[in-house]
Amino acid sequence: MSHVPTDLKYTEEHEWIHTDGGTVTVGITDHAQKTLGDIVFFDLPSVGKVVEAGDSVGTVESVKAASDLFSPVGGEIVAVNEDAVDSPEEVNSDPYGMWLYKIKAARGSFENLLDAKAYQRLVDGE
Repeated sequence: MSHVPTDLKYTEEHEWIHTDGGTVTVGITDHAQKTLGDIVFFDLPSVGKVVEAGDSVGTVESVKAASDLFSPVGGEIVAVNEDAVDSPEEVNSDPYGMWLYKIKAARGSFENLLDAKAYQRLVDGE
């Protein structure tokens, strides 16, 4: 069973979200990196791109599979973590420390996010 930090929110697509004011930081969960295996590549969205919640905003590739990254909220991409692009394998060892991108969130975009307990139930049910 993975440790699920309680100070974050989650999506059903196994992304974590940290909110600081109107800025949302997004990464992939420990469960996601374990399921994917050794991560070798991230294709992340461009700064300035405007997205809707649920939009595909990039991909993560591992030695086993490629998977879409979905925006957890609507808004504008304001930052991309070049360290994740340059060293994608670091997400395997520190999934909650390695963020992927940040979004300036539109109002009211948080209703579909899961808390830690709900996310743990989702993972346990898989």
